[in-house]
Amino acid sequence: MDTCGKNYPTLRKLKVLFNQLYEYAMKYEICNKDYSAYVDIAKHKDRNPNKNDRKPFSKKESALLWEQKGNEYVQIVLMLIYSGVRVSELLNLKKENVDLENHCFDVVKSKTDNGIRKVPIADKVFDFYKARYDDSSKYLLHTDTGEKFTYRNYYDSYWKPVMELIGTEHHRPHDTRHTCISMLTKAHVDQTTIKKIVGHSGAMSLTERVYTFKTQLEYNVFQ
Repeated sequence: MDTCGKNYPTLRKLKVLFNQLYEYAMKYEICNKDYSAYVDIAKHKDRNPNKNDRKPFSKKESALLWEQKGNEYVQIVLMLIYSGVRVSELLNLKKENVDLENHCFDVVKSKTDNGIRKVPIADKVFDFYKARYDDSSKYLLHTDTGEKFTYRNYYDSYWKPVMELIGTEHHRPHDTRHTCISMLTKAHVDQTTIKKIVGHSGAMSLTERVYTFKTQLEYNVFQ
């Protein structure tokens, strides 16, 4: 656990697994002591080995993406950049949770509780959402057969070719999230609103949610 190089959320999952394994082993008398109780991961709480690898797309790279905006898989990258959502949140997005009339969508399944939120659809990428709304799949983004993307399928078959198209290999899907945060910051959007948009905020009351969502739409910083 100390030397595997994983970040804190992954270590936490590993410890839960160890706890379950020892619980099973003790139940069936495979061992008589729970050694997982002595695993201390608190000291690694701030460890994030991938942090330095997460870099926003440069202006040049963003311009190259817009030059290829007719490519439907480039469009997905732009949808990620201009929403700030995690790639899993966009791949899981169902059309029933997309509100084209009000230019927003609901994230109903997320990595964290804070990630359950409304996300405004930026004007620059609105047509990309609209174009995907009328086919037969229940998912907004899907494979050629209408099935939901798995992360590995999306990354290997669609993300990597787009990165090769614009001449870069170092970007990962999470970089789109950092790009969105960077763009909002440069547009002088306050940090509280940015956290609400990308799902980093704490619990909010209904009034706060409504106020924040209206504020998000009013910024319109991506035009």
